[in-house]
Amino acid sequence: MLVLGLIALAYLSGSIPYGVIVTRLGRGVDVRSAGSGNIGATNVARVAGKKLGALVLVLDALKGTMPVLLALVTTPDLRVHAAVGVAAFLGHVFPPWLKFKGGKGVATALGVLAVLTPWAALGGFVIFVALVAIFRIASVGSLAGAMVTVALAWLISPHWEYAALSAVLFVMMLYTHRGNISRLIHRSEAKL
Repeated sequence: MLVLGLIALAYLSGSIPYGVIVTRLGRGVDVRSAGSGNIGATNVARVAGKKLGALVLVLDALKGTMPVLLALVTTPDLRVHAAVGVAAFLGHVFPPWLKFKGGKGVATALGVLAVLTPWAALGGFVIFVALVAIFRIASVGSLAGAMVTVALAWLISPHWEYAALSAVLFVMMLYTHRGNISRLIHRSEAKL
């Protein structure tokens, strides 16, 4: 029962649409009807400015961090920690409040992995920042950073469950970025 409660709480945490809330309160616009239409930090930055985009990045990361921290202090079961991380990610991608049309999950995955495999997450974040600075394309940085996180998690994480979680989240990010990947192949992906 406790495990199901942690997973449900993580899903609900992930489902809070901070991108929609912040842009409505901060700029009076619905981020879903502007820019790319995505509720994540990248589109918020495009539509409402870098400061609000950074705020959404932090809030979306915390949607993953907080439930995982709760799971860590509640149970020693590493598989439960991983399941809670997946639930938070899925809540962000499929929020019931927005007809199950959410964001791509990058910041929420970062928040999850920052707790469970922090050095791998930090390495991936550094790659993300570097590639976005060079290419000005968020999806390139996001996917490359996620790949590096997976590689580092398998190399340095003392728990295979957390490394496996990083791989599962990466595969799910490939799904959420399928449109971006198609645009990258056709060289039509929007720059920041």
